[in-house]
Amino acid sequence: MTKSLIPDQSHLWCDKTMQTLHESSLSKGLFPEDPTEFLKSSSVLLLLGEHRDSAQSSGSPCFIFNKRSRKVKQPGDLCFPGGRINPRLDRFLAWSFKMPFSPLSQWPYWTYWRRQRRDENHSLALLLATSLRESYEEMGLNPFAVRFLGPLASQSLRTFDRILYPMVGWVKNQKKFAPNWEVSKIIYIPLTYFLEPKNYVCCRIHFKSRDNVIQDFTALTYEDRSGTELLWGVTFRITMAFLEIIYGFKPPSKESLRVVYRTLGEEYFTGYR
Repeated sequence: MTKSLIPDQSHLWCDKTMQTLHESSLSKGLFPEDPTEFLKSSSVLLLLGEHRDSAQSSGSPCFIFNKRSRKVKQPGDLCFPGGRINPRLDRFLAWSFKMPFSPLSQWPYWTYWRRQRRDENHSLALLLATSLRESYEEMGLNPFAVRFLGPLASQSLRTFDRILYPMVGWVKNQKKFAPNWEVSKIIYIPLTYFLEPKNYVCCRIHFKSRDNVIQDFTALTYEDRSGTELLWGVTFRITMAFLEIIYGFKPPSKESLRVVYRTLGEEYFTGYR
């Protein structure tokens, strides 16, 4: 595992990750729901890359998260860039992504998907187009700086009646991002940090505006120069699904973890207005 994280071997690490994601996708249908049910479907980009600040990343691959601004739902949460499918625009982008030099056409398994997974390849192209367009809009990500590594299984976001379809990408040669009004800042968390059980907590959340429900979640805490961040919810589940496929890693049971407390009011579901 350690050798695969050495910076000058990032290309080999991406190759191995692509292969593992592809092999995992062979045993199951990735799109049991219909992504073209546009009112319920969203696509997100699980974004990885190297942090330019070696003091923070130690040269290892990092997960790259957006921190949601106070103007949107779920303010303060860490998330991957993404959003709803735009039927007209994203269909056009999906078509263009099948051309040479696009992230999809350079993916080594695209030929297999076109020939062997004809019922799914159009959905894959559409979902990748959505995730890259949304990433460009939210954080200024250059779509052509992204190396597509593969798709993950969908996740249900029950609170907002959404189905999220995660795409995995590696960003290279982009020194800066340009967050829009939806994003308060960009957070890099080294991948190796997720493989340490001591970094996990049980997050006990009091949903103050929802019948005072109290619920426990396994979560990850991360402290950087600007404070402590908490990763939980569907973004946490997507991250754990990736780590289980690539490294066979599962987080500790929440019953064994120290408890941290959080209270969420109605503004969590509406944003601050």
